[in-house]
Amino acid sequence: MRHCIIVVGGHINDIFAKEFIEKERPELCIAADSGMNFFYRNKLTPDWIIGDFDSASSEALDYFGGQPDISWIRLNPVKDDTDTESAIRKAIALGAEKITLLGATGTRIDHLLGNIELLGIGLQNHIPIQIVDERNRIRMIGAGITIEKEKQFGKFVSLIPYANVVKGLTLTGFKYPLDHYDFKGFCSLGVSNEIIAESGNTDRDRGERLMADNKMPFVTSKALKRTPATKENKDRIKYMDSHEFSFKFDKVTGKFVNGVSKKNEF
Repeated sequence: MRHCIIVVGGHINDIFAKEFIEKERPELCIAADSGMNFFYRNKLTPDWIIGDFDSASSEALDYFGGQPDISWIRLNPVKDDTDTESAIRKAIALGAEKITLLGATGTRIDHLLGNIELLGIGLQNHIPIQIVDERNRIRMIGAGITIEKEKQFGKFVSLIPYANVVKGLTLTGFKYPLDHYDFKGFCSLGVSNEIIAESGNTDRDRGERLMADNKMPFVTSKALKRTPATKENKDRIKYMDSHEFSFKFDKVTGKFVNGVSKKNEF
């Protein structure tokens, strides 16, 4: 499957994103406008750079501008679509069969909502598109899907109706199952479900829905030492280096619980 990774200009965890790209080994990488800043910081080279370049750094523009193997599309800043949408449509035109957006979440909620809306382009073109960050994977699905528990992105699975109603939604293998339920909008019924069998299956008669896999963050001291040396990060590293963290299985609740204790200073 020809996989394209598009890096856009939202908040991005460089460590996670770089490891994700190295693991996936995509056939195509596109930087959408200031997404090129990520490639510049991490000494990676995109195949295409697309945008009006109103938010890209001058250093990244100068550095990549001198590389002849990169293809460029300069967009008019006065336009009806975002740089991310242009990048998605270009990826499809180049033959992408799967698209992942990195840097598509963050502090600009309007851009996040717009990027979620763009997942529908994948449904229209029968190409899976997903938004991924270090804690979440968001997809828009219009048919049945099976998630293997061992391969799921995180612990929780949330389903949100994107149409007025998802007709006949059935969930099997989940902690909270459904049987041919007409799942209507404006409610939080589908949030924070869990797979309890070897796999979770979803199916419906009609209607699109968003699927979000979420995992609880656990950051190690070693990983923090590779992040910017801010006072907040230094304090977190000091705390983590001086404490011990453990995970134990509680036979009463049947769940894993974590414990924190101060290290012996002798």
